[in-house]
Amino acid sequence: MRVGLHLGYQNLHGIPDAEFFRRETRLAVEAEAMGFDMVGPVEHHFTDYAACPDPFQMLTYVAAKTSKIDLITAAVILPWNDPLRVVEKAIMLDILSDGRLILGMGRGAARREFKPFRVELADSREMFDEAALMIMAGVETGIVEGDGKWYKQPRVEVRPRPFKSFKDRTVMVSMSPGSVEVAARYGLKTLRFSQGDWRNAIPEIKHYNATFEQTHHKKAPPFIISDFVLCFNDKQRVTEYCDKYFSRMFATVAGHYEFMSDHFKSLPSYSTYAYMGAAAEAAGGPDKAYKDYISGNMIGTPEALVEHHLLRQSMVGDYEMLANFSFGGLPYELVYEQLKLFADKVLPKLKG
Repeated sequence: MRVGLHLGYQNLHGIPDAEFFRRETRLAVEAEAMGFDMVGPVEHHFTDYAACPDPFQMLTYVAAKTSKIDLITAAVILPWNDPLRVVEKAIMLDILSDGRLILGMGRGAARREFKPFRVELADSREMFDEAALMIMAGVETGIVEGDGKWYKQPRVEVRPRPFKSFKDRTVMVSMSPGSVEVAARYGLKTLRFSQGDWRNAIPEIKHYNATFEQTHHKKAPPFIISDFVLCFNDKQRVTEYCDKYFSRMFATVAGHYEFMSDHFKSLPSYSTYAYMGAAAEAAGGPDKAYKDYISGNMIGTPEALVEHHLLRQSMVGDYEMLANFSFGGLPYELVYEQLKLFADKVLPKLKG
């Protein structure tokens, strides 16, 4: 089982952006020495919710500071980026890191981020599907071209050219039945975020596996789960920090994506977000709905996290993991404490 570090760049600490960004990025560099297999930043813009506007640039810095850890864009949001530039950046980073890049792609979900890029949320499904095919062909062949509804790209050969195949190194964030279908048909590994009871995701996981195997005549690769993690030896500290920091993080997530808004109901490709809104409303608001959210993520003592993994694995099958230890304004001394405890007590058992 491969386990990586996911960096959300959520600045709820109240410290200057420059200091915060350096401290968060330092976690990525140290992840290699701690034994993690990969590290990946998100792409988000304009707010404290998550402030990492360019995962390629951030990972280029990490590549120069490390030698073996894999680097995953988790994820670059295609409707906000020109496909030609994505191909160029991916190939360049892959060369500089000696083939360590895993190209993770997503389509975004927050209206507040789409508007400044002059893109409509309702168009994200079509834009992603069209751009992804161009990018997949581009990183493989070095040729980028397109004549679709959203991208009119004259045929061009990029330089530097790709030096190795990206097959089996390309990932898609898949949080809806439509996204799962696309990922399976395109032959992409899928990345899912923990957003509640994993039993609810089993039908989509099974559909992905079946469609992938039917389309490509081979077994589907294990998908990646992104978890928020709280890991401390003392159960009381886990409860205290969960109530204080995890709940704050969830309220920020709910606000950023507007879970309580009705706009997702008219967008079938965002069914998971509509469900989260309904769950929050039923629970009395986003400040209380986080209890269901907790159940899907890695929250507990080291022993409890291993048990949680085994139970989840029995439900969803083999998977890989990206773990996010820094969220909700959790002080960095606590981020490091739990990160080191996880690396010492949990990571070896997951990888074993």
